[in-house]
Amino acid sequence: MYDDLNSEPGLAREGQKRPTPDEPARSLMDREVPLGQQAERLLAAPVHAWLDGELPEAAVRKSDTSRDVEFWRGLDSEMARVRRMRTPQHVEAQIMAALPTHAPAATITPWFRREFVVTPTTALLVGAALVAAASIITALVVR
Repeated sequence: MYDDLNSEPGLAREGQKRPTPDEPARSLMDREVPLGQQAERLLAAPVHAWLDGELPEAAVRKSDTSRDVEFWRGLDSEMARVRRMRTPQHVEAQIMAALPTHAPAATITPWFRREFVVTPTTALLVGAALVAAASIITALVVR
């Protein structure tokens, strides 16, 4: 697609057609998600309160919100059914057979068993801190 960023007429690139003002502009109907239709299905505030447990179901079961209540009731019952489902025995056996029979070696070593590495920079900083601490303690003791 060619976007003409030149505002002056007659500055089209060679071999490219310059759009004319009488050509119709592309419509916005080819959007993947149409705009403006989402406002129709917003949940009412009482339904939100019922879902949060702040209102009883009877207070929400009105003619305009009963469809939303039925949807959420159906969704809840479907999710409860899925939660009760158990893995078939043969699949569970395959999973257990795929697990290793011996425990893996300890890959995480405690901090006190790890190798202690002192870099020259660390050694200089620790030495300077010890000299400073010793001079401060000496100054306090001498007073």
